[in-house]
Amino acid sequence: MKIEMSDEKKKLEEEIQSESDDERDGEELIKYYSAASEIAAGNNAGGEELFVPPLNFAMVDNGIFRSGYPDTANFGFLQSLRLRSILCLCPEPYPEANAEFLRANGIRLFQFGIDGCKEPFVNIPDDTIREALKVVLDTRNHPLLIHCKRGKHRTGCVVGCLRKLQRWCLSSVFDEYQRFAAAKARVSDQRFMERFDISSLKHLPASFSFSQGH
Repeated sequence: MKIEMSDEKKKLEEEIQSESDDERDGEELIKYYSAASEIAAGNNAGGEELFVPPLNFAMVDNGIFRSGYPDTANFGFLQSLRLRSILCLCPEPYPEANAEFLRANGIRLFQFGIDGCKEPFVNIPDDTIREALKVVLDTRNHPLLIHCKRGKHRTGCVVGCLRKLQRWCLSSVFDEYQRFAAAKARVSDQRFMERFDISSLKHLPASFSFSQGH
């Protein structure tokens, strides 16, 4: 009887944690887009264009960038990158405003849909990550932006596997992943990166910086 009560309590605590995670995600996005709206309003008032990078934006390597899902407020900044391609890791249809921006700027969309599930139900498809990496490694697609919803987990896995190809040690791969995932770092993501087999990708040419680890 005591074991059953313990299991129920654990399940309840997990549900509460999941709800609080969703709330924190919502608060994070509200703060970000509120700031973006204020900057956009300032652009119109002052006449000087100010760029708004997408959530969690960063440079990965020469010609490769990462971020959360771009919004219309980010389009000016994305134009400044002179992107040739965008790699989206979300399964949902690309928003029409974003698709129109891509058409208007001659940017090619590569979409590899990976469901954004919470632990313990995370299923990272090995083949999908492998195909996404082939796009990243092809310098004809550069400059390229990799993004998922918040630029943390799915994007972090693709970048982490890229780092393995760049011969980064695992501790450095995990450190970078955790900087973006923060309190939401997933053991399952890190286990996937650790076990990911890069041998089938080593033959692919890549002329961008293959830094050999931190």
